[in-house]
Amino acid sequence: MAYTVSTHNLTHSGAMAMLQAAISKAEEIGQPQCIVIVDASGELLAEIRMTGAKFLSRKSALSKALTASSIRAGSETVPEHVRPFIAMATGGLVTGLPGGLPIIIDGVCVGGIGVGSGSGDQDLAVASAALRAVDTDV
Repeated sequence: MAYTVSTHNLTHSGAMAMLQAAISKAEEIGQPQCIVIVDASGELLAEIRMTGAKFLSRKSALSKALTASSIRAGSETVPEHVRPFIAMATGGLVTGLPGGLPIIIDGVCVGGIGVGSGSGDQDLAVASAALRAVDTDV
């Protein structure tokens, strides 16, 4: 029986590369965003509220990142019929809003990114750009 497992961790350099790629994409599409990156345990690694982004979107971006990291899937995949109950049970930490994606490298989920302040499609475009910066599996 094994008592330990090997794991991968997203470094601060990886988080910063993701943040810069996300900012660049948000600027390209003309939509200021709140961007949050967490590790696999939900600890905050990096975040920014771009000038002009809605300040309350930081909270939804964090929930999106936590959701994606926890379920290892896009935040929008939370089934519609359970969203209110999960949100209530977790104090709003889990959401079904689009814009949260898991960070999967070499088949291992090393965290999540959440983006908010634009439309769902804009949020996903910015999150996807960040993933490409660290050559993820998604």
